[in-house]
Amino acid sequence: MIQTIKPIGERVLLEQAEKEKKTTGGIYIPEDARKEKKEGIVVAVGTFKDGKDLPLKKGDKVIYGGYSSEELEIEHKKFLLIKFEDVMAKIGGDVA
Repeated sequence: MIQTIKPIGERVLLEQAEKEKKTTGGIYIPEDARKEKKEGIVVAVGTFKDGKDLPLKKGDKVIYGGYSSEELEIEHKKFLLIKFEDVMAKIGGDVA
């Protein structure tokens, strides 16, 4: 069970998507040649400065950018703490 973590301010905690281990044709990709996906699953969200909720919720799949993030490892899983402004898009589901 993951610890309870609540980002402070306009930040989002993401579970980082794994790098592709093999191609669609079934060829295994060596570790050093794998591209890092800029995708993640929202684990927790902070709030705007005025206290309003950010337009993301736990379980949303997002694409993020930017160069500034904090990497965390909790219970052998990799997580990222990023600024909300670095979230570029929401993937699938309810994107309204």
